[in-house]
Amino acid sequence: MKIGFMTACLPELTLEEIANWASQNGFEMLEVACWPKTYEKRRYAGTQHIDVENLNSESAAQIREMLKKYKLEISSLGYYPNNLDPDLERRKFYHEHLKKVIKAASLLGVGVVGTFVGRDPRMNVEEALEEYGKVFPELVKFAEDHGVKLAIENCPMLYTIDRWPGGTNLATTPEIWERMFEIIPSDYLGLNLDPSHLIWQQVDYVKVVYDFREKIFHTHAKDTKILKDRLNQVGIFGFGWYVDKVAGTGDIDWKSFIRALYDVGYDYVVSVEHEDRSFEKDAESKLKGILLAKQLLKPYLV
Repeated sequence: MKIGFMTACLPELTLEEIANWASQNGFEMLEVACWPKTYEKRRYAGTQHIDVENLNSESAAQIREMLKKYKLEISSLGYYPNNLDPDLERRKFYHEHLKKVIKAASLLGVGVVGTFVGRDPRMNVEEALEEYGKVFPELVKFAEDHGVKLAIENCPMLYTIDRWPGGTNLATTPEIWERMFEIIPSDYLGLNLDPSHLIWQQVDYVKVVYDFREKIFHTHAKDTKILKDRLNQVGIFGFGWYVDKVAGTGDIDWKSFIRALYDVGYDYVVSVEHEDRSFEKDAESKLKGILLAKQLLKPYLV
């Protein structure tokens, strides 16, 4: 299994600057952020380290050669919008850009694109699944036609009052994943599995590795810390009772999670996703957080 990280938290640096640092610090893969140039205010989004709109065979070859120089590979191209946005104009824009990311992955020889399903937070689960069933078959078919797998991250996207009650990403729980894969039974649709979003939902993040072994295309390494004093004040429907942490500094049992990945034959990447506010002052601080995660995870990786 290889160690990598997601570049979205580093908009201050170019892809080559990131690659140089990654190589010097023992990383093997990069999950490269590919948002459009249109600014997105959401934290750790809107970063563009590959301009997929203007990518062609020549520029893709240059990127491959640059990464080869640093002995790095791309694990996935990442673009995480709300693909079921209730605003149909925004939704159309997101889909068009996602297709450009998929085309770019094909040009670069990258087999995985990470994204969200999305959701209208006003819809209940059944309504959201119905909308998903109308919208996503075409996107999955597009990915399949380009030889690229879509890896859906399981973040609920429910962290502020304006996203209450449903959040803006449907793919949150094992039960919903099962329904999603029944509706679209494609070998090109699976998970970018992130245990940090399961622990605060009280979902067994080790068991899901065994249950969805065939659908794990990519994994994120981000941790969560449950703040019990805050939880006692606001309850599970409140906000601010869990926080993102550097992998290895929260409540996740990484040894058990990674052992399960090995047990089911997963042999791709553990990609550090940095969102720890304790390490976000500047690029140097964020790189320290990413490196700390590598140091804490490395003993479990063969």
